[in-house]
Amino acid sequence: MEAAGTWALLLLLLLLLLLMLPLVLPKTGSRGHLPPGPAPLPLLGSLLQLRPGALYSGLLRLSKKHGPVFTVRLGPWRRVVVLVGHQAVREALGGQAEEFSGRGMLATLDRTFDGHGSEVRALQELSKKHGPVFTVRLGPWRRVVVLVGHQAVREALGGQAEEFSGRGMLATLDRTFDGHGSSRSCNEEEQNPNTEFTDKNLLMTVIYLLFAGTVTVSATARYTLLLLLKYPRVQERMREELTRELGPGRAPGLQDRARLPYTNAVLHEAQRLLALVPMGIPRALTRTTRFRGYTLPQGTEVFPLLGSVLHDPEVFEQPEEFNPDRFLDADGGFKKQEAFLPFSLGKRVCLGEGLARAELFLLITAILQAFFLESPCPPRSLSLQPAVSGLFNI
Repeated sequence: MEAAGTWALLLLLLLLLLLMLPLVLPKTGSRGHLPPGPAPLPLLGSLLQLRPGALYSGLLRLSKKHGPVFTVRLGPWRRVVVLVGHQAVREALGGQAEEFSGRGMLATLDRTFDGHGSEVRALQELSKKHGPVFTVRLGPWRRVVVLVGHQAVREALGGQAEEFSGRGMLATLDRTFDGHGSSRSCNEEEQNPNTEFTDKNLLMTVIYLLFAGTVTVSATARYTLLLLLKYPRVQERMREELTRELGPGRAPGLQDRARLPYTNAVLHEAQRLLALVPMGIPRALTRTTRFRGYTLPQGTEVFPLLGSVLHDPEVFEQPEEFNPDRFLDADGGFKKQEAFLPFSLGKRVCLGEGLARAELFLLITAILQAFFLESPCPPRSLSLQPAVSGLFNI
């Protein structure tokens, strides 16, 4: 009983020490002079002030107290500088584009793809020394036999391999692997410490292609159609413009955009109101940078909240209202808005911006040329509030 009490006391003291550790660590020059923000709790940082699944709204709430540029701690070690509003975001991403061009951390993707990379690499290094089959000890009582490579696994399975062969799957894989001996160059490239061709970069590129090339346009198109259902008069004005400028039934082309200012205004307003990527893509400082009187160390993460730009009341009057006329001048021509930044700004601006705009224009105008959209329920009952899902408003 006394021993149990002693262990409990030691564990309590250890916990208190861990809680106090961030407060007593010496302040180093690498901290720089960051913008002020909410006082962080030991180990937790500002996480208790940011509800799970509502990071964007939580950061907006904090900005009302701490201003358009502030610092939050996401856990004990992760410091993030948050930029809110058009002026702060443009000043950073546009005015100091090179310094703010680093790639920040996407926590969900990093947890998904970085979870076992170091362990796999360590086992692969051991296999070079001990062969494809070797034993490792995980603690005093646990011993694990490691099989590296498809041939070692196949031999270990023995007769069971055919049972689970999937109609010759292993033979097919053998032929496939044998026919790709040149892929060794990939391994050689992997050993190059200066290479940009890494597993993480490859996976991130594939994910960017998937989301940027499909999810973004489809989500924006669906939201635009929802707006046209909710506001029949807007749909009617678009159809009238299409008929007047193109004639009934003619398929629109990209060359027609300049002749359709109201249609263009509706598409821009739909993208602004949706704010598809409200958090923006996280950035990182490529070098130590002075910004608004603060010193941001190299590697500091930055969240440029694009949603706060697209809904900035300093630029867009009544930003939560759907009003395509804000993109029209007094003569009815299309008017650009400097704060229209759904594709971000600077050196990490979305490369698919032109393609996405073209796809959205062609898709929506073709639908309106062929169909009349009508909601089965009263238009006023349709909700325009998107469900926040990670980085995207879907």
